[in-house]
Amino acid sequence: MTEQNPFEAMIKMGQDWAKSMNVDMDAFTPKGFENLWPTMPAETMEMFFGKGINPDGLDAKTRLMLTLAGLTVLGAQAEAQIRLTVRHLVEAGATKQEIAEVIAQMGMFAGVPAMTKAMELATDVLDKDESA
Repeated sequence: MTEQNPFEAMIKMGQDWAKSMNVDMDAFTPKGFENLWPTMPAETMEMFFGKGINPDGLDAKTRLMLTLAGLTVLGAQAEAQIRLTVRHLVEAGATKQEIAEVIAQMGMFAGVPAMTKAMELATDVLDKDESA
């Protein structure tokens, strides 16, 4: 009887399932995946994430800034989520300066590499926004 790590078995099962769905997992990349999610209008974000939830609470822009801070402090590993959040922050009325300040503040907690990575991702989004 061979003992197999239960986590390895679950990973293998998931990979087998994905392959059965005709997904070429060897060529799959999540880069650009966030483009499948449209940018919500500021009013919609406010309704679902901001004052619509709690009239006396945080607005959508502030909540998105907190999200960006959290994604940065986690090491800026979730690239698609950072780009998506920055895109929504722009729609919610955040300035480049505000976005940069949020990321820079997290450099104290996450370290310079995470801050740098988040700044690069944000800059890519902001540069695309300017050229559009």
